[in-house]
Amino acid sequence: MNKIDLAGRKAVITGGARGIGLAAAERMLHSGAEVSLWDMDAAALDAAAKRLAGAGRVHTTVVDVSSAASVTAAAQAAIGQMGQIDILVNNAGITGPNVTVWDYTPEDWRKVIDIDLTGPFLCLRAVVPMMRERNYGRIVNIASIAGKEGNPNASAYSAAKAGLIALTKSLAKELATTEIKVNCMTPAAVETDIFKQMTETHIKFMLSKIPMSRFGKVEEVAGMICWLASEEMSFSTGAVFDISGGRATY
Repeated sequence: MNKIDLAGRKAVITGGARGIGLAAAERMLHSGAEVSLWDMDAAALDAAAKRLAGAGRVHTTVVDVSSAASVTAAAQAAIGQMGQIDILVNNAGITGPNVTVWDYTPEDWRKVIDIDLTGPFLCLRAVVPMMRERNYGRIVNIASIAGKEGNPNASAYSAAKAGLIALTKSLAKELATTEIKVNCMTPAAVETDIFKQMTETHIKFMLSKIPMSRFGKVEEVAGMICWLASEEMSFSTGAVFDISGGRATY
């Protein structure tokens, strides 16, 4: 594992208790960062903290990213613990049910949009002013190839991730003359606990679309996250980085 230079940087990772978020935390700690993990699952956060305890300084906060009050309180707590926030990784998300648009309930639709799109917005709204005070930041939004292509039987997830791509581009332009860079990633399916929310049919569909004929690994996604979170990322903003095993066509 190569060591990307994140020495002295302070990072917030949403959905940090497992999967991609946990792998990103591990890689950032290896690269010298201090990390605050935000997640709704208190037990999973405790387990993650124990797993990472020997790797560096780790903080955990139970956060509902769909709640403005919860996010604001978590951001203030992170500042109290770390003194600053240099890196924000918007990773928390759910898939929602695998059903057609006409079978989607409004309640399920709102839940996916609230967590997968409004959640990142609320985190950005809380953290960006802190970054602007210091004129430095790296923001990495975890979108999805579904946001580019639109997966069947995953309309809310696809719509939310498409919205996150657009949100990335809008914010990047607003901050373009600062030292805050905003980019997103569009992974194809990565085998994590999120698969438990999907039908076997949908999982097989996703695999069939990947030319490399395998799912991504959390460590592969974590490597790109850390690179995008580094100071070296000085002339890319508003960009969409593919990590899809060859699935992406643009």
